[in-house]
Amino acid sequence: MNRISTHRRKFLKTTVAGAACFIASPNIATASRTNSQIIIGEKQHQFEVLHQFPQLPSQYTWQTTHNVAVDSANNLYVIHEGRENQKDHPSIFVFDENGEFIRAFGQRFQGGGHGLEVRKEGSQEFLYVTGYQQVKEFAKLDLKGEVVWVKRAPKESGVYHADEAEKPAKVWGDDRFLPTNFAFLPDGGFYLADGYGSNTIHRFDKDAKWLSSFGGKGKGEGKFNTAHGLWIDDRNPSTPKIVVTDRAHNTLQVFDIHGKYERTIPGFGLPANIDKQGDLLLVSELVARVSILDKDYNTIVQLGSDVERLSADTKKAIRGDEKQWQDGKFVHPHDACFDNKGNIYVAEWVQTGRVTKLKKVT
Repeated sequence: MNRISTHRRKFLKTTVAGAACFIASPNIATASRTNSQIIIGEKQHQFEVLHQFPQLPSQYTWQTTHNVAVDSANNLYVIHEGRENQKDHPSIFVFDENGEFIRAFGQRFQGGGHGLEVRKEGSQEFLYVTGYQQVKEFAKLDLKGEVVWVKRAPKESGVYHADEAEKPAKVWGDDRFLPTNFAFLPDGGFYLADGYGSNTIHRFDKDAKWLSSFGGKGKGEGKFNTAHGLWIDDRNPSTPKIVVTDRAHNTLQVFDIHGKYERTIPGFGLPANIDKQGDLLLVSELVARVSILDKDYNTIVQLGSDVERLSADTKKAIRGDEKQWQDGKFVHPHDACFDNKGNIYVAEWVQTGRVTKLKKVT
């Protein structure tokens, strides 16, 4: 049993048990069938569920799916954690909007593939990728997988072990660098969450030069217990916010654009990451659902909820046994994103991998 498996099993055991106490949304969407289609959601937020949407060619295998992103051509990018002992196996896969395989790359992230975002810079798009476990780096790639730059722990932040940047190893701790996800600023810079290490949010300029940090391990109100995902919420352009998923506290924390704490939004089940489209905020929750929030951070619909079944007593068996997965229900959503047509892709933290397309019903 490796360290990450032990860590996560202990983590879920102590946190999933609280799922029954989460603040309930008035709109918990249930699944219905129409001519053998599975439809979830309510009113203008209804989706056809297409589980296992993209399929890998036979020479590749899913190895714990983690994150998803979409480019301007509506192509889907998926990263899986991968296995450290299969160094020649790619960790990033690209599909068209019909689920047809296009290409694969990213062998350097095998065994630690985690965060993945597409960003347009001028006329070109780039992938931003994080690697944890033994990888311990974040990188900028073009859409074909060519590396633009690779960075490791920002020593100048003063929060890391002396060897963390030069000698990355599969070691966990509050003074270790295990980056998880990105949020992008309009000036070309970005924030990076060190969700599995120091619980610090780092700010970098457009050239990936470290500028500042906030957060750290703590009990909330500006401190975190697994600062896993984040997003720049610019739905009110005059007062943009940084929204961070404080996963083990089952909350979102909201900060001003400079990292000053403002408020906490409770009621989630291990929130893992965030995406935005229009006035909607999309939150993937490891405890078996995906939530859509309005501009005031109110949950307006929950999709694919299977919270009751994913109790501390059953989660392990369900996660590892596809026969127990139910159509229209999620197991462990680790990331979710909108595509250009309002559809949603969901990547789940399961060893055999699962990416679901929620096709918007119009």
